[in-house]
Formats: sequence, C-alpha cells, structure tokens
Amino acid sequence: MKRLFRALLNYFVKGLLIVVPLGAAFFLIFWIISRIDTALNLSSEILVDSQGKPLYIPGLGILNVVVIIMVAGILVTNVITDPIKRWFARWLNRLPLFKFLYSSIKDLTEAFVGEEKKFNEPVLVEVNEFGLKKIGFLVQKDMKAIGLPGEVAVYFPMSYSFAGQVVIVSADKVKPIDRSAADVMKFVISGGVSGLE
Repeated sequence: MKRLFRALLNYFVKGLLIVVPLGAAFFLIFWIISRIDTALNLSSEILVDSQGKPLYIPGLGILNVVVIIMVAGILVTNVITDPIKRWFARWLNRLPLFKFLYSSIKDLTEAFVGEEKKFNEPVLVEVNEFGLKKIGFLVQKDMKAIGLPGEVAVYFPMSYSFAGQVVIVSADKVKPIDRSAADVMKFVISGGVSGLE
C-alpha cells in the first residue's frame, strides 16, 4: 500500500511539474491578450445587434493594436521625415511628465527590440572580496560623462521579475559570458534553474 501511495505521489509531482508551468504560461498569455482586447476593442461602441445591444467582436482589440503598430511603422519608415521627428521631440519637451514616461518606455522597448539592443552583452561581475559574482548585462561601456573613467554600467535583472537595477562597477571586475543574451536572461529570470543547458 505504501509503495502504491509513493508511486501515485511521484506521478502527481511529475504531472505538477508539467501542468503548472504550462498552465501558468497559457493563463498569463491569455490574460494579457484578453485585457488588451477588452481595453482596445471598439466594436461594442460602434456596432449594435438587431435589438440595439452593443455587439462585442472578440479579437478586434488585438487586431486594432496590430494595425496601429503596422501603420506607425510604415509612416515612420516612409513618410515621417527628420524635421517632423525634431518637431515632435520639441513638442514632447514641453510636457515634462509625458516626456519622462515616453522616453523611458521608448528606451526600454528599444533595449529589447530596437536596432541597438542593449541587453546583448551578458557579463559576470565580481561583487566583493569573497568572490561573490553576479550575472548582468553591460549597458554602458564608458562612464566618463558622469566623471567615472574606467567604470562601466551593468544591468542586473532580478529573478522571477522583469525589474532590475543598474550598478556602476570598475571595468576590470567585469568578465564577458560566452553564451547568448537570451539564454543568460532566461537563466537569471528563472532564478538560475533554466536557460544554460
């Protein structure tokens, strides 16, 4: 009887290790998509059924986002010129709070998907005299602009979070890691349990 119970418990734990991450990933993706779809779905504002009730078309909000992003990409690539971009930047400078939020989000987005990705140089940083090391991403190779020659800026992501911190350290304490940035980010975000197989 004990053996049967142990076998059933073993099967349950192994099933849990498969079902929980899959379920959580699907749930999170579904939740994000449904929130975006609900927030940007204009079908209930525009369309009504034969009884005059608002008509909701699932997926229209996501379609709106995709179309807006594609149109913005086409306009920025083919239509909007440098003088218009400079005018837009001057206009943004007049709105301090909006400028701060816009530029921060823009820089973060460009760090992951822009032409000049920032988190593509994983490094190992010696933190103290006891040999403690942290994994991070080199984001600035020269800190002379703030009076720190020979120093670099390293971003340390936090495990199980997309938050992190930027730390300035001596360049000789930083060692490149010979792995892809995606693998190293996965390793750190997962708390060190995946990504470096």
